[in-house]
Amino acid sequence: MSTIKNYPKSFSHIGITVPNIKEAVKFYSEVMGWYIIMEPSKVKKEKETAIGQMCIDVFGDDWTEFEIAHLATSDGIGVELFSFPNGIKEAPEFNPFNTGLFHFCVQDPNIEELIEKIISYGGKQRMPIRAYYPEDKPFKMCYVEDPFGIVFEIYTHSYELTYSSGAYSK
Repeated sequence: MSTIKNYPKSFSHIGITVPNIKEAVKFYSEVMGWYIIMEPSKVKKEKETAIGQMCIDVFGDDWTEFEIAHLATSDGIGVELFSFPNGIKEAPEFNPFNTGLFHFCVQDPNIEELIEKIISYGGKQRMPIRAYYPEDKPFKMCYVEDPFGIVFEIYTHSYELTYSSGAYSK
């Protein structure tokens, strides 16, 4: 009997529902610098195409159409933006204590400039910029919010460097 070794799966993409697809594409491409892979387009509920049937499988029957756009980060992670005409147009109350997706994180060594740009596009800085290991490592972080109320985090360094012992320590 052979043993199958487990291995780390790679992250492919994240889907984000936004109130206005065009505004979201503008924000994420201009502020975050993400590449636009597919401009906003409409998807209609129908069973004649693979995408139509797949969306019925995912969303059920209680919809008629929505808009979708595809973007990508510099390291190839996909970002699917969805906009549904009948959905609630505001983000749910921020509550990290409940089960569910809490946030995503982006990395930018110039955290101050990115936060300024987020604010200039209608987003918010949710906390002061903090140093993880101020005596040992030059790593900073901050939680922010996009103009649509979606909370995310910014790191100045990679996840692995931030949490690995000995990285940049004295």
